[in-house]
Amino acid sequence: MWPLYAAGFTTAFGAHGIAANLGGFSKGAVTSLLVLGGLLALYDGAEVVLKPVFGALADRIGARPVLLGGLFAFALASAVYVVADGPGWLWAARLGQGAAASAFSPSASALVARLNPAVKHGRSFGSYGFHKSIGYTLGPLLGGVLVWAGGLWLLFAVLAVLGAAVAVWAAVAVPVVPPLPRNRQTVLDLARRLADPAFLAPTAALAAATAALSVGVGFLPVSGRAAGLGTVATGAAVSVLAAVAAVVQPKAGRALDDGRLTTRTGLVAGLLVTAAGLACAVLPGLAGVLLGAVLIGAGTGLITPLGFAALAASTPAERLGQTMGAAELGRELGDAGGPLLVAAVASIATLTHGFAALAVLVAAGAVAVQARGRGVPTRPASETEG
Repeated sequence: MWPLYAAGFTTAFGAHGIAANLGGFSKGAVTSLLVLGGLLALYDGAEVVLKPVFGALADRIGARPVLLGGLFAFALASAVYVVADGPGWLWAARLGQGAAASAFSPSASALVARLNPAVKHGRSFGSYGFHKSIGYTLGPLLGGVLVWAGGLWLLFAVLAVLGAAVAVWAAVAVPVVPPLPRNRQTVLDLARRLADPAFLAPTAALAAATAALSVGVGFLPVSGRAAGLGTVATGAAVSVLAAVAAVVQPKAGRALDDGRLTTRTGLVAGLLVTAAGLACAVLPGLAGVLLGAVLIGAGTGLITPLGFAALAASTPAERLGQTMGAAELGRELGDAGGPLLVAAVASIATLTHGFAALAVLVAAGAVAVQARGRGVPTRPASETEG
């Protein structure tokens, strides 16, 4: 399991480490905010398009080969910028990293489910989410230190070594998990499965959690600066958000496995806590920023392992890659849609109205999950390997 946790850390660290440092340390590659936006969107855009594709491929040929190929491709894409170190190659490297992460991220999620019995899915996905949260937390910080010490080139070099090292580790330690026989699936069959509440409810909750997390990371510092807080205070608030999410995820997973928490109750509670955090962000000053950070972190930390465990429980083992890829697509849409919604509302009214608008949507999601989430299972549709 540890190489899978390391793969989760790698994609999170790479995504946020580079994104946080592109604007100020890119040797003339970023000539405008439009160019910066394009570079930031390139990584996520590749994931939106390719994650379902690679998830389906993992079901066809096995998740392990797709995992290893994605990690080696991530190392190669990072090395492109290390060798070329030019503005044009930055676009190629960023696109390559996003495409590679699209391969190994859903494959890692599928392997987490395949390599653990259903009674340990909560713990397993909680630990996986914990290490991804650590990557999100350390990415901007350690990435900034590396860029300060040696430029963007050094950060890409570290990512190349990290990707290659995790790939070798996974090749040695992750067992072969052969693809399972699959019944023929038509487009209509796939549409029915993706429209089932057992898929829609957890995926919608994961998308809402990712939207809130992205908004918290991006807009809480803006709210703090408007209240007169310094960069240290606003940076600490974002770190608190990520740290709380990291701590809560394993605890939520254990509570699910031990029967102290059901999937539907946990998802509803997580959405309501997240909505409360967004509502608290409306409050002025340090109190609003910190309360918002803590509650958003707690809510998203509760939703993430439960959502993935529910998806694993409702999916036949031979279709896990496809389901995880589709669910990751939902998260990416939430990652992009949350900030866009808040920014659009803020441009018309104020940032507090933007937080409030997203809070209402997330709370409505909790009502929808409560009403239509009765089909969300807590046990698998087919046996998984132990």
